[in-house]
Amino acid sequence: MASSPGSEAAVSNQKSTLSESSRTKKCPLTEEEMFYMTCRAAYLSVFKSSLENIISKEQLYLALQHAGRNPSQKIINKYWTPQTAKLNFDDFCIILRKEKPTSKAELLKSFKELDVNDDGYILHTDLYKILTKRGEKMTQEEVNAIINLADVNADGKFDYIKFCKLYMTTIEQCLKTTLEKLEVDSKLRRQQFGSHIEVSPERDPCPVPKPSPRILRQTHQETFSNKGDTRNSLLSTARKFKTSLSFTMTMGVNNQNSTLTEPNSLKEWQCTQSKGCFFLEEDSEIISHQYRMQISQRSMVYLIIKPLNLSQVEGKPSPWLAVDTTLYILKENESQTNLQLVCFTELRNREVFGWTGELGPGMYWLIPSTTGCKLKKERKPITEEAQLVYRDEMGKLLLTKAFRSALSDIFDVIDLDGNGLLSIEEYNFFELRTSGEKCDEDAWAICRENFDTKRNELTRQGFMDLNLMEANDREGDPSDLWVTLHSMGYNRALELREACPFIIDIYAEKCKPKIKAVHLEACSGQLEKAICKSVLNKGNARVMNGYENIIVHTYKCDTWITSVIENKSENKVIIHINNELSKNCINNRGLNIFAVEVAPKSTMVCQHVMPLNEQEEWVYNCAYSLVS
Repeated sequence: MASSPGSEAAVSNQKSTLSESSRTKKCPLTEEEMFYMTCRAAYLSVFKSSLENIISKEQLYLALQHAGRNPSQKIINKYWTPQTAKLNFDDFCIILRKEKPTSKAELLKSFKELDVNDDGYILHTDLYKILTKRGEKMTQEEVNAIINLADVNADGKFDYIKFCKLYMTTIEQCLKTTLEKLEVDSKLRRQQFGSHIEVSPERDPCPVPKPSPRILRQTHQETFSNKGDTRNSLLSTARKFKTSLSFTMTMGVNNQNSTLTEPNSLKEWQCTQSKGCFFLEEDSEIISHQYRMQISQRSMVYLIIKPLNLSQVEGKPSPWLAVDTTLYILKENESQTNLQLVCFTELRNREVFGWTGELGPGMYWLIPSTTGCKLKKERKPITEEAQLVYRDEMGKLLLTKAFRSALSDIFDVIDLDGNGLLSIEEYNFFELRTSGEKCDEDAWAICRENFDTKRNELTRQGFMDLNLMEANDREGDPSDLWVTLHSMGYNRALELREACPFIIDIYAEKCKPKIKAVHLEACSGQLEKAICKSVLNKGNARVMNGYENIIVHTYKCDTWITSVIENKSENKVIIHINNELSKNCINNRGLNIFAVEVAPKSTMVCQHVMPLNEQEEWVYNCAYSLVS
C-alpha cells in the first residue's frame, strides 16, 4: 500500500520473506541437523552473534546449560584451563558432542546409592555429611540452600525423586525455550554460525568441524567420560539450585464491580481521546503507539484505557476485549529521556482500566502496556484462506466483502483521533507498520489527487480505493495485501488475532488536555523501568533465603500478579522459576518452568500472571531458586 517511491520495494521485500517462510515445509530433521540447531539455539541464548567468542568460564557454563547440559566445576575446568583465552562456536559444538546430557536414570542411580532405606528419601543429616565431607565438597551455606528447597524437602528428609523430576524438567524447558526462540526468528536461522550454515532438509547437513588446536591440546590429556564418581553427578545436580523462595496466593473470582469509578462532575470536564494498537511481532515482542500529553495547568485528571470494540454485530464483542490494557504516565523533565513515573491505570471496571488524580502543568508521556498473557502468537492452523479480490462478469477486479470489512476495521484503528479521516501523520504510522517507510509530502499530494480526500485527509472510500489500486497493480495477486494484513495482526482467515486495538480517554477538570501519538515501536526499555518502579513502590518484597542482595517483589491486584527480581549484587544471577503448582493461571512467558538472567545492580520483570478463567478461583504458586 505504499504511496512513496521506496515503500513499494519495502513491501515487496517483506512479502517475499513471508511467502518464503509460509512455503517452507516442516520436514523432519536428521539427528545431525538437530544437533547443530541445538548448538545454534544455545549459543544465541547467550550471545548476539555466532561470531562472538566465549571469553569466560561463566559464559561457557551458561551456554552449556542452555544446551541442556549440567556441567560440574570439574567439567568446566577441563575445557577452560589457565591457558584458555577464548572458545569459538566450533569449539562449543565439539564440547557438546563430548559432554552428553545426564539422563534421569543416571541421576536416580546416583541418589539411590545414598538411599539407605530404599524409600526415595535421604535424611537431612545424612545428606549434610555426604555433601560436606566427601568428594567435591560443598559449603554449609550451599547445603542449607538445598535443604531449604520447599518443593523437595519435608519432615527432615530430601525427596530425591521429586528433585530429579524438577531438574530434568528444568533442563528440558531450558532447551525448549532456546529452540523456540530460534524457530520464530528467521533472521537468527539465516545467520552463519562459525563454519556452519543452516541448510534445508533436502540438502546435505553441514560437515563436522575439525577440532581447533586449542581443544585438541586439552582433550588428548583428559578423558571425556562422565561416568566417574557418582557423587560428582549428585553434587553438580544439587548445586544447580542454591536457595528457594516460594509464594502461594489464592485469588478469588474477579470482581466485576471494581473500584474504578468516575468523578461525580465528569460530564463538566474537558475531554480528549486517541486510539492506538498493540501489535505482536514474530519474536512475540509487543509494540504499540506511544503518546505525549500536555496539561496546561494543575488539574484533576481522569485517564482510562480499554480495548477498542470493532464488531459491527450487536451483542458480539471483539475477541481481543479480554486482553488487559494498562497506561503508564511519566512526567517529562529537562529532557525527553529523563522521565519520572507518576502513576499507572491500576483500577478496573470490566475491560476498562483507569486512574484519577491531580497532575501539575507540563508534558507527560503515556506508554500503553499489556502483560502479554492473553495476546500471544496464534498456534491454530488455518483450514481455509479468505479470498481478498475477485473479478466480476466484465473482468473488473473488486475487493471481496470480507476484505472490505477488514479494511474498514483497519481504517478505524489507524484513524487515531477518530474524526473519520486519515491525516498524513496517521497514515504514516500505518505505513511504518506495514512497509517500514513513511510517505513524504510529494507522495501524499499525489495520493490526494488520485483518491477521495476531505480537508487534505484521506476518506474511508479513498483508503479502500488505494488498496484496490494496489491489487490492480499486481494484476490480482493478493500477496502484498496479505503482507499488510499480517502486519496489522490478521491471519489467513481474516481474523484479527495478533493485535489489540485500544482507545485512551483523558478528562481534565480545569483545562483541555492535549494528546499526540509520537512513536510506534517497542518501548521495552522505558516500559520495563516503569513497571519495575511501580512494582517496587506498591508490591511486597521478600529476600531470597541466604541472599540478602536478591529480592523478589510481587505486586497483585484483582486482575493480575507481576513479579520483579532485584539484583543488588555485583554479579549476574540466574533465577529458576517454577509455576507448576499454580491453578487456573496463565503467564506471559508461556512456560510453567523457565529461568531468567538478572544483570548486576539491576531489576527486571520476571513474569506477569493472570487467571485463565476469570469466573473461577485461581491459585498463584511460584517457587524461585538461585541457579549456580
